[in-house]
Amino acid sequence: MDIYETTSLHTAPTVTYTDSMNGVERFLKRLADIVVSGVGMMLLSPFFVIIWLVIFFNGGQPVYKQERIGYKGRPFHILKFRTMKKDAEKDGIPRTEEERLAQMTRVGHFLRDYHLDEFPQLWNVFRGDMSLVGYRPERQVFIDKILEHNPNYTQLYQIRPGLTSKATLYNGYTDTMEKMLTRLDMDLEYLTTRSLWGDVKIIWTTVLSIVKGKKF
Repeated sequence: MDIYETTSLHTAPTVTYTDSMNGVERFLKRLADIVVSGVGMMLLSPFFVIIWLVIFFNGGQPVYKQERIGYKGRPFHILKFRTMKKDAEKDGIPRTEEERLAQMTRVGHFLRDYHLDEFPQLWNVFRGDMSLVGYRPERQVFIDKILEHNPNYTQLYQIRPGLTSKATLYNGYTDTMEKMLTRLDMDLEYLTTRSLWGDVKIIWTTVLSIVKGKKF
């Protein structure tokens, strides 16, 4: 079942979910986001330049923006290094994972395999669009599809979306509606159980997974 085939899935009841972090924890989490993303951008800047040049000289626009919905339901532009051909989604219609792979450049495959295409999102974290850990932000077209089956998606707007999450690590790329709904359940569980120490463990597991070349 792909993302658009939703008729056979059940509809979840509306439930109220509460953020498990208190005000002090949220402040410390935001402070950590600013410090880590700022230091990360400085340390990784040579790699940013190299990746930018490689994409540019392979005929692509190195960085692109895509609108996502994030904290408090506000749209923002997520930043990524381009992995697909320049006009891959020129008509504005989202592609399936199979279609995206067919449109991906050779450099893009490498960047995606090692998640290097996500590096520019450190700027999103620094400016407050995102956090290091949180639910992955989605496009409105997919949110509308998810809401047909689980109206609780909007509960996630209590917190900032993130670079990584448990759902990212253990549910993988969401190329079907079933996986999107599973990811939502995991994200809602994160919302109600999150902690600073839990975030540290997720970040550490993500780093190890990337180093080992795990696909997710």
